[in-house]
Amino acid sequence: MDYSKYCFEQAKREKEARKNQKVVSIKEVQLSVRIEKHDMETKQNHARRFLGGGDKVKVSLRFRAREIQHPELGQEVMERFAEACSEFCVVEKPAKLEGRNMIMILAPKPAK
Repeated sequence: MDYSKYCFEQAKREKEARKNQKVVSIKEVQLSVRIEKHDMETKQNHARRFLGGGDKVKVSLRFRAREIQHPELGQEVMERFAEACSEFCVVEKPAKLEGRNMIMILAPKPAK
């Protein structure tokens, strides 16, 4: 067996494998507890555009001042956001409070 031919074919297979890979990046959308309806729709449109491009979306909600005393309000905003984007995505990581931020990860729906 010719060793140089083997190395060449191995390199060729690796190059083909790299060509078929897709690098998934994470885009971020930031919300607030007191977000208005139109602002929410704008953020949803941004998330849909990111998901359509094959990227994951990190939805972060920052609690300011005394808002941290009512994390259920933030949970409700996150649920509304996930429900509105549900036709384009699946919730990869549900909303979780981390310090003053609540974070949720959305991934595009797998192609059929």
